[in-house]
Formats: sequence, structure tokens, C-alpha cells
Amino acid sequence: MDIEIGTAKRGRRAYSFDDIAIVPSRRTRDPEEVSVAWQIDAYRFELPLIAAPMDSVSSPEMVIALGKFGGLGVLNLEGLWTRYEDPELLLHEVAAMDGPASTARLQEIYAEPIKPELITERLQQIRQAGVTVAGSLSPQRTKQFAKVVVDAGVDLFVIRGTTVSAEHVSGQTEPLNLKEFIYELDVPVIVGGCATHQAALHLMRTGAAGVLVGFGGGAAHTTRSVLGVSVPMATAVADVAAARRDYLDESGGRYVHVIADGSIGRSGDIAKAVACGADAVMIGSPFARAEEAPGRGLHWGAEAWHKDLPRGERVDIGTVGPLEAVLFGPSVVPDGTMNLIGALRRAMATTGYTDLKEFQRVEVVVG
Repeated sequence: MDIEIGTAKRGRRAYSFDDIAIVPSRRTRDPEEVSVAWQIDAYRFELPLIAAPMDSVSSPEMVIALGKFGGLGVLNLEGLWTRYEDPELLLHEVAAMDGPASTARLQEIYAEPIKPELITERLQQIRQAGVTVAGSLSPQRTKQFAKVVVDAGVDLFVIRGTTVSAEHVSGQTEPLNLKEFIYELDVPVIVGGCATHQAALHLMRTGAAGVLVGFGGGAAHTTRSVLGVSVPMATAVADVAAARRDYLDESGGRYVHVIADGSIGRSGDIAKAVACGADAVMIGSPFARAEEAPGRGLHWGAEAWHKDLPRGERVDIGTVGPLEAVLFGPSVVPDGTMNLIGALRRAMATTGYTDLKEFQRVEVVVG
């Protein structure tokens, strides 16, 4: 129901993950009997967790480590690892930066050109480790580097931006035609973000295997402050899940995976995202807190170093423990930043569900 904001403007009420809670049911289960596995295209993962393609989160080593634990890491193919042969000194510098000058320095660091041979080298490093290979490009860079990425042997191609439209209009450059591009590729594509039913439906019609849901959220984003644009995630995920259902009918049975991407900082947010209809979640800050994370307790995304209009910041979120403890515990803090999978299993067990698809039907309340 629309709410009157003023005489000339009405708006729909929307809800964030903080606004909702999962309702216990009459049945409970043993957490060890709960499955949190999911599958997209030919690739099965034991954990519904995807590491966001952010330089503070996903180094090649971190991607490999997460893959061996059963999750999926996505390497940012426009980040430090494809601009510099050895970015370690720069990572130390970013970690030590302080004050307002840090944004200008980030812009300088990321002005270094992307090197196609480093894209190939990093993706082959991940492939040689025996885990699923996923790399991410922005829509602006996809046409330029897509062939390099596919030739390097990527398994899942991620096209990720703050918002990605199937109908980008430009009088300056020829926009990326997602439908033609995805049709011509030999690998499954995950694309986003989007935050509405209509936008998601259009992305699903391009042939994407999965869509990322989110806009303006996340610990390191300032999009809401800079652009005034943001959509609360509980409503966004539920709307896109409805688009998935409608497209399933429209396409005669083609299932497109919904991946929540933004405003997921703690284990309870993961459970709520699935409860609202997500098949998996893409997360940044929870993994940035791992000891193995390249950001060393600091967290930033591509928006932080945009050359004209930065819409992110470098956030000091600290370190809580090794990646294994972040995923599986034991937790030494009571705030939902460790044992993410144990918490998800317990939420599902408490409500009586045995797999993620079932858990999407769980009752939620607004509190």
C-alpha cells in the first residue's frame, strides 16, 4: 500500500533485514541434518556464500581458500591483482592510509591500467587449485575484456555494478547488449545489481543464470548519501524472488537464481536473505574480517575509487579470526560475525526446514 509522503508524492513502504524477523514453527530439527548446499548451472556448492569481488575481500588466495571450504569466491578483474604484478606493498599502504586524502590516493592507485595477461594469470592460478573459477567485470569493461576472461577458463562470469540495467541508454557510447552478449558466451553469467521486480525480470530475460539483488547497501557504500538512491534489502529480495517465479512461468520452467548482494553484515542477515527468497548471498564485510582477507581488517569496494564520483569509503571493520572460524566456528563473539554457517543451520533447524529451497517459505514478521 502506498503511503502519502506529501500531497504530490506517494511511496511504497519497504523493509530492511533489520525490520524483519524469522518466526519459529511447531517443528524443530537437529542442525546437523540441515543441508545448506545449492547449485547454479553445473556447479554445486556446499555453502550458499559467495565472496564479493572486492579487493579487501577476494585475493586469489582467499578465493582458493573459500572454494576449498565449499563456497565461491569471485575475483575482481578490475582490481589490484590485474593492475599490478605484486600488489602487496599497495595493500599495506592502503591499510596504513588515514584521513580524507585516502580517497585521492585510492584513485591514483587504481588509475594503473588493467593488464590482460594478469587477468589470465590470476584466473589460471585459481583453476590450478581445483576450485570453481569466477571473475567479475563491470558492465563498462565487459566488452573490452570478456574474450580474455573466457579464454582464461572462467567457469562463472559475473557482471556486477551498483546497478545493472538490461536497457542502458547512451548517446555517447554503444551500450552492452546483455541479451546478445550472454547468448554468445559459452559460460553461465551472473548479473546485477537490481532491486525491483521489473528490473530483475528484464535481466532474467537476457539469459542470465543468476541475478544479484542490491543497490546502495553494504558497509563500504555511500551511494545513499551521494546519489540519494537505496532500496531496503528485505523488500528487494522478496520482489526479485517474485520475478523469478513469474519468469519461471513465462519461460516454461527456466529457473534463475537470486543472489542477495548488500547489507549482509552478520549471520542473521544471511538467514533473513534466504527467508525472503534468496538462493545464495554475496557478502563482503563478513569475509573482510577474516585473518586471511587481503584488506587486513579494512574494507572497501570499487565505488571508493571511482575517478569522478566516489560512492564508497574505506571502513575499518577489524579482524575476528581465521576464515574457517568465520565460516564454521567456534565463535568467540556473540554478534553474528563468526560461525556464519552454524548460525544459518541453527536458524533453519529452529524453524524445522532441511534445505534452502524449503527455508524460503518460512514465515517472517515485521517488528
